[in-house]
Amino acid sequence: MPDTSTGSMGNTSVPSRRTVLAATAGMTSALALGGTAHAGPDGKHDDRKLRALIARMTLPEKVGQLFVMRVYGHSATAPDQADIDANLKEIGVRTAAELIARYRVGGIIYFTWAHNTRDPHQIADLSNGIQRASLTQPRGLPVLVSTDQEHGIVCRVGEPATLFPGAMAVGAGGSRADARTLGRIAGQELRALGIRQNYSPVADVNVNPANPVIGVRSFGAEPAAVAGMVAAEVAGYQHSRQLAATAKHFPGHGDTAVDSHYGFPVITHTREQWNQLDAPPFRAAIRAGIDSIMTAHIMVPALDDSGDPATLSRPILTGILREELGYDGLVVTDSLGMEGVRTKYGDDRVPVLALKAGVDQLLNPPSLDIAWNAVLKAVQDGELTEARLDESILRILRLKAKLRLFDAPYVSQSGVDRNVGTASHLRTADRIAERTTTLLVNEGSLLPLSRRSHPKVLVVGADPASPSGTTGPPTGVLAAALTELGFTATALSTGTAPSSTAIAKAVEAARAADAVVVGTYNVTASSTQKALVEQLLATGRPVVAVAVRNPYDVAHLPGVRACLASYSWTDVELRAAARVIAGRVAPRGKLPVPVQRADDPTRVLYPIGHGLSYRRG
Repeated sequence: MPDTSTGSMGNTSVPSRRTVLAATAGMTSALALGGTAHAGPDGKHDDRKLRALIARMTLPEKVGQLFVMRVYGHSATAPDQADIDANLKEIGVRTAAELIARYRVGGIIYFTWAHNTRDPHQIADLSNGIQRASLTQPRGLPVLVSTDQEHGIVCRVGEPATLFPGAMAVGAGGSRADARTLGRIAGQELRALGIRQNYSPVADVNVNPANPVIGVRSFGAEPAAVAGMVAAEVAGYQHSRQLAATAKHFPGHGDTAVDSHYGFPVITHTREQWNQLDAPPFRAAIRAGIDSIMTAHIMVPALDDSGDPATLSRPILTGILREELGYDGLVVTDSLGMEGVRTKYGDDRVPVLALKAGVDQLLNPPSLDIAWNAVLKAVQDGELTEARLDESILRILRLKAKLRLFDAPYVSQSGVDRNVGTASHLRTADRIAERTTTLLVNEGSLLPLSRRSHPKVLVVGADPASPSGTTGPPTGVLAAALTELGFTATALSTGTAPSSTAIAKAVEAARAADAVVVGTYNVTASSTQKALVEQLLATGRPVVAVAVRNPYDVAHLPGVRACLASYSWTDVELRAAARVIAGRVAPRGKLPVPVQRADDPTRVLYPIGHGLSYRRG
């Protein structure tokens, strides 16, 4: 069994900066230039020092600096054997330290499934181990550690870190101040873990209810409202200049019925439609000083009729993003392992074409060896110039300098304790969540439920796996929250596709309850969830539906007297929904997307801005 303490700092102290500088050629080379290549108090950086660092790099080191790669394991040097095996199979190295030594990657991305994010102290140790592994290399540079911490249904760092409502919930809350607060607190916690680039916020305008990949990850369907929320969250994330936000997915992934993880979406917006619908949030992000923008693996013929995905499109990334919108920050690809970018070209061509299009960071290629060597060969063969690589590396180093990674690459365990999952942060997340819950239907003022008239509550419905390391399952979270609020609540999971047996069991249990709360998850016309709700209604018991993902569920539930939208099944949003059901807080959320009728999608059932509240005494 490997000694897991080898690559983990555990409770030991962070190496002093003096010790690190004495031991690392990279940092001492920076010092030889008359001081570290840091940003000043105003976030400005000294390009002369950064260019001097680039001039000392070998070509292989330059190639490596362009890549952001996954790696398995909780430790940079002593991961579990299963993670060593996965690394050997997928990357040809055993550990994160070996990955850095072989390829000199400029960035590493954390995933839950790669076992990078077990708990806050471990994450901080992993980040320190990664920095140490890179800084002890010849001409070593700090690593830009990144992750997808959107909140809501996409998170990589779970409890006990603070988890906030997702974008569509925040859009329903309608408060830019809340969006900024979310970014500020979430950024503070990520920074304490050594994560310095967050792939958030989502700047896509979700105008297609059938969108399988964006949906509730978007702030909504109204471009100006989304733009305001994006700018506010960016300001929150970047206020300390120690965490980079990333607006995604340029030029806009909101109107597609195809998931670019598994297919190649085509956006049929005209140039004018793109300008009105998709562009405003990205313009707002740029005005807000966004540090990085992520590309989309989508085809937009009105912007580039070559048939290439936007990630590989020079007309889109250089012509529109750089030249028309005036953006000179970092451009990072979405994962290069996604089908949307691999449909037309092989894995050896994709990274080269992305760089030619104007990309700076190449994220998570399926085979780093193929991608890395393809870029190296493209320079050696003259297809790419070394000057082109230098252009992107300068942007990468500028961001590292702005984030003060040259000055303070390490984090401390005391910093984790001071910043991550504090009582104040958790209370703030709860208060924000309470302002997002949206009451769509409340016939006969069924809600709020009274503990006196409806003391026994049955909670049934879908229990999708926790999306972000929260405790779950949703029925259990709702039942526990209602019990804490004075009800006697029991949970019964019926799943996302309840069988006739599960439905019958739920109906039998409902007859012994005073009221039923049913969690729904992406209900369709043919979904057996719809049959579950109909049979629960037939018992005569009051039924409250909680749409735990898409608010569009309500269109398929015409018989329910009360329906709420929580926009996600994370604990913070479900607890807020429970407080609304119990009347501890009034519902304040307003739909940020329209809900079309199920029988006629051309007609709107509930418009943007719809949301009920409780009548006062």
